[in-house]
Amino acid sequence: MKYALLALLAQGPAHGYELKQSFESRFGAVWPPVNIGQVYSTLQRLERDHLVRGREVEQAGRPPKHVFEITEAGLAALSEWLRETSTGARIRDEFFMKLVLAGMAGIEDPMLLIQRQRERFLQELRALNEVAISLGGAQKVASLLVEGASLHIQADLKWLDLWEDSIREGVTL
Repeated sequence: MKYALLALLAQGPAHGYELKQSFESRFGAVWPPVNIGQVYSTLQRLERDHLVRGREVEQAGRPPKHVFEITEAGLAALSEWLRETSTGARIRDEFFMKLVLAGMAGIEDPMLLIQRQRERFLQELRALNEVAISLGGAQKVASLLVEGASLHIQADLKWLDLWEDSIREGVTL
């Protein structure tokens, strides 16, 4: 949430609820709704760290609202984050660890683990397909996120096939 808020504030000052709405409009149905409490607690931490600053803005006939703007330090932090490559979790994948340790411990059949994981991936793939259908191509960013997630799951399914083939060929875990 930290960098999302910094990126949204790079466009201009906004108050917490505007940031929540802006985030949700960009990610649509593919991201869980943002908790406004999480937005404000993140903004407080960003302000404490001098990455944003807040100020009161008077409103006609209404109480003043607290608006946040990004600082130079915030822009630098955002820029650094954007330049960093993102690492995949493949090597430290929890399922990978379970699969190797299940084979080692002899408590659970690795083929059953693979079967259950495949069913889970297929459920996730069906859920993503439903989201894609509901979007109907209207939200391009959300559609691209769904497509990316679907491609990752398809790769995971192929990875399970490789494991299954390797175990059948006698590879011991």
